[in-house]
Amino acid sequence: QVQLVESGGGLVQAGGSLRLSCAASGRTFSSLIMGWFRQAPGKEREFVGAIRRIGGFTYYADSVKGRFTISGDNAKNTVSLQMNSLKPEDTAVYYCAADLGSVIHTAMNDYDYWGQGTQVTVSS
Repeated sequence: QVQLVESGGGLVQAGGSLRLSCAASGRTFSSLIMGWFRQAPGKEREFVGAIRRIGGFTYYADSVKGRFTISGDNAKNTVSLQMNSLKPEDTAVYYCAADLGSVIHTAMNDYDYWGQGTQVTVSS
């Protein structure tokens, strides 16, 4: 079992920045993908980005590429999502997720564990 807890959400003006963190506890695996997803009201949950624990390889959705950065601290079992140049359309509940595989996937069904989510609201 892996438990995930997100933190760092809040309200920010358009153009501003916010940093989310995800702390993993329980069983930790040497091969692990940590992903971020988001879900806006009335919309499906969508992939934001992910990082591979081994090697630190990252992959991002086109909608956030160049604005969002994922980083990880393997010693602390934490993953962060730095969000810059935020737009109102980035408003959503952001979820941290863990995939026990070794290849980054973008589909929700590929992720085995989920956090409870944290709200990010970007005002115009």
